[in-house]
Amino acid sequence: MTKKRAIFEEVGTEQPKTDPQSTVGVIDRGRNLGARRGIRAWLIILFALVALMIAVGGLTRLTDSGLSITEWKPVTGALPPMSAEVWEQEFEKYKQIPEYQLQNKGMSLDEFKTIFWWEWGHRQLGRFIGLVWAVGFFGFLATRQIPTGWTAKLLLLGALGGLQGMVGWWMVSSGLKGTMLDVASYRLATHLGLAFIILGFISWFVFQLGQSEKDLIQRRRSREAGLFRISKGLMHFAFLQIILGALVAGIDAGRNYIDWPLMAGGFFPPDMFSLTPWWRNFFEDDGLVQFTHRMAGYALFIFGIVVWRISRRSGNTQVRFGFNAVMAMMFIQMLLGIVTVMYSAPWQIAIVHQVGAVILWVLILRARFTAGYPAVQSVRG
Repeated sequence: MTKKRAIFEEVGTEQPKTDPQSTVGVIDRGRNLGARRGIRAWLIILFALVALMIAVGGLTRLTDSGLSITEWKPVTGALPPMSAEVWEQEFEKYKQIPEYQLQNKGMSLDEFKTIFWWEWGHRQLGRFIGLVWAVGFFGFLATRQIPTGWTAKLLLLGALGGLQGMVGWWMVSSGLKGTMLDVASYRLATHLGLAFIILGFISWFVFQLGQSEKDLIQRRRSREAGLFRISKGLMHFAFLQIILGALVAGIDAGRNYIDWPLMAGGFFPPDMFSLTPWWRNFFEDDGLVQFTHRMAGYALFIFGIVVWRISRRSGNTQVRFGFNAVMAMMFIQMLLGIVTVMYSAPWQIAIVHQVGAVILWVLILRARFTAGYPAVQSVRG
């Protein structure tokens, strides 16, 4: 016989017993959730290392150190010269390339060691990044901690890292023969562009792993589709500007035409199409290469303002903040570019400009992610 309840008896004071499994959403049930936090932390470490690699690579280029090691030895090259005899052998190899013969003839062994250590450190950091990836990936794989659907994504990072090593040598080899004083600018642009692609994938994966699959799907239902689409255009435009910046760095075009907003007193630089065939000018004429980078920068800034104005219509505070940060950094980066040119691109300023590109790139990706997966907030929020 059931017990009668009093009229004013409070109900719901006893919590019903629940099955722990019932607290897992239908989306997550049956899926290997894995060590999302651990993998995210590992990717953040990789992000920091790749960002550092971009900065070290920039300094290696700015100090004209990239051609000091004339061979590609992925394994044995990890050891630097350990004796005076080996140092002399490395120096003799460097003396055979055009950069020494046409630009650095008479360089002392101590001066050679300075540029050698820059390039060796750059390559060594690349090896270390590969090791960190391999230990993390195969460790999570062996313990079956990789979430469902993430194995291919994480393997992609390793494949791109290996490809980056080969592209790096392809770039260096272009400066070891003929009359080249530096590496081919289009190969440098490919090398830097791939670095930013790797950094972009890592960033996006970090953003995704910061939420559960269930939360990501719920957030996607609130996607601001128009802003998400146009921010993709902003991302691609920024990447193009990064490539153009690499072409400028590849031929030291930033050290000429130091007046602004004009170039040698005019809007257009003189003799823009002096090289034949005509298409070479877009890669090798310092005036046209810098002019293209300038014009693309202005266009990118204007397009950034358009995207920012659209983001102001969002009712989500995080989305608006994300694009505010992009707009602020875009303004800073433009100022850095102007200062870099007006001071003839000294390495101290040029490297800050390159690091600024990394920050802007990640902020654009972050803003796009917030538009695609906006956080839930209260009506008043």
